[in-house]
Amino acid sequence: MEYLIRKAVVQDVPQMQELINGYAEGGVMLPRSLAELYDNIRDFTVCVSSDQLLGCSALHVCWIGLAEIASFAVRQDAHHQGIGQQLLHASMGEAEGLGIDTIFTLTRVPDYFRRHGFVEVDKGTLPHKVWGGCIKCPKFPDCDEVAMTKRL
Repeated sequence: MEYLIRKAVVQDVPQMQELINGYAEGGVMLPRSLAELYDNIRDFTVCVSSDQLLGCSALHVCWIGLAEIASFAVRQDAHHQGIGQQLLHASMGEAEGLGIDTIFTLTRVPDYFRRHGFVEVDKGTLPHKVWGGCIKCPKFPDCDEVAMTKRL
């Protein structure tokens, strides 16, 4: 399958929401409203094939030298084709270009990120600023996500 990794455009938002919220229904990630996605469109990198969105990843700058990988998702029928790896590498490259030296993620699939050089850290070591989205989580305050970081 041929696909393209590129920055998201506003026309991608409906498919991004469908993908992200599909995983959210299964408890894998937080849901995102259309307003949130449009507000943060510049954070997103996507993978597309023809007119189909296959995956997305957001790089959200949180603080000096620190950014989060969020809303990281690949369609189930597009797994095992290197799409996630390409999205992750694109986000890491963007982070480096912005002068970010550490990226983190909050995830329920830590093994995936471990394979890409992330290490588990205590959530308490992350700045309080990163917890703004947690209030929207149905599992708050009993978070079951694993905090992981990677130095670039």
